[in-house]
Amino acid sequence: MNPKIISELCAAVGSERCSTAPEDLVAYAYDGTWAETRPDVVVHPENTEQVAALLRAADEYRVPVVPRGSATGLAGGALPVHGSICLNLARMNRILEVSTADTLAVAQPGVITFDLQKAAEQRGFFYPPDPASVYQCTIGGNVATNAGGPRCLKYGVTADYVLGLEVVLAGGRVMRLGGRTIKDVASYNLKQIFVGSEGTLGVVTEITVRLIPKPAAQRTALAAFPKLADACLAVGNILQAGVLPLVTELMDQGTTRAVEEFKHLGLPTDVDALLLVAVDGDEGLVERDIARVAKILGQSGAREVRHAQSAQESEALWEARRSVSPAIARLARNKLGEDITVPRSKIPEMVARLQGIGSANGLVIVVYGHIGDGNLHPTILCDRRDAEVMKRVEKAAGEILDASVALGGTLTGEHGIGIFKREHVAAGVDPVALEYLLGIKRLLDPHGIMNPGKKLPPEFQNG
Repeated sequence: MNPKIISELCAAVGSERCSTAPEDLVAYAYDGTWAETRPDVVVHPENTEQVAALLRAADEYRVPVVPRGSATGLAGGALPVHGSICLNLARMNRILEVSTADTLAVAQPGVITFDLQKAAEQRGFFYPPDPASVYQCTIGGNVATNAGGPRCLKYGVTADYVLGLEVVLAGGRVMRLGGRTIKDVASYNLKQIFVGSEGTLGVVTEITVRLIPKPAAQRTALAAFPKLADACLAVGNILQAGVLPLVTELMDQGTTRAVEEFKHLGLPTDVDALLLVAVDGDEGLVERDIARVAKILGQSGAREVRHAQSAQESEALWEARRSVSPAIARLARNKLGEDITVPRSKIPEMVARLQGIGSANGLVIVVYGHIGDGNLHPTILCDRRDAEVMKRVEKAAGEILDASVALGGTLTGEHGIGIFKREHVAAGVDPVALEYLLGIKRLLDPHGIMNPGKKLPPEFQNG
């Protein structure tokens, strides 16, 4: 990038908030994936006005802008592109309000999701979305990817809690969408266009989310199933019995063995699947529901059911699920975690296809996920140093996405498209819808500066 342009861009927000130091460019060159691209400059705005000033200058000079939160994303959505500005929003990290009267919170995009949850809980409220990176990820990043997590079956995803947004568009115009009310049909629901847009349409600088009353209690059961298909049917049986679980987490045999080798929790490793089910609500209801869940799990084919009798015992059962990611990381030098969603009835077939894809490509694929909403995380074990292996990994990853779509599923449930799935978007999204998506992109970002190369397939990129 021309040094004069960098100077003028930095002048827009203050030179003390800009850096071109090599060590900073390296530090902001990556996200939660293994890819890396250095930006030309890193900018650290502290308010909406500074973001607007930067976007005016960037649009004038046609300089790409890549918004970034904590960079925990797993699809490459926060990776810089060559010649770009890394717009680091981490300093915009204030919780502006937690309203008990309106049961909502207002936050800047750099607020850590866990901090928002704790601020709500201190006032007796609950903010349910809980991505696995909840202790590091930001609420702005959650909005950008429409993040979910294990509690989605009962409570929904980020989009279900967004009441209002403040967005800075390319060119620097500031737009407010929605507000502080649950009901609002006065205009088109534009705010939801930005939820899940991965920074390709504008920069979210303020978020208003609704809160709900905090559940009083939570209990957990862990069941071992000789047949994975029975674990899937058990979730349906629980729902048909009138119990809506907080979470229903599945671990296949490969995942279970990895966790047991890592943590030595006494998990059965000779079964096809472990199913972790939790319920929440008031104390009396929770005790009744977890007893019903445990009974249904046994009736659905579970060989063993561990029913937590206290919050402490529930925490012990949760240790298995929390250990999944580090346990899998011990199995190989590298891993590629995928994120697909299929109808719940298709999970057994999807898992069978995953096993076939792994065998056909000479790869090990372990599977875990949020079975209640059909969101699976197939993880391919690999070694990035081996070019031949990585060719097979790329082929297998494409076959996984194709299989998900073929079974009536989607390319991503919560990680987003980023750069790693964009070549598959055309196969996973209606072609007419794609044309209108491109039209929205051109309308809001006519010069194509907002996070270019992300979300849309390559042939639909503009700029």
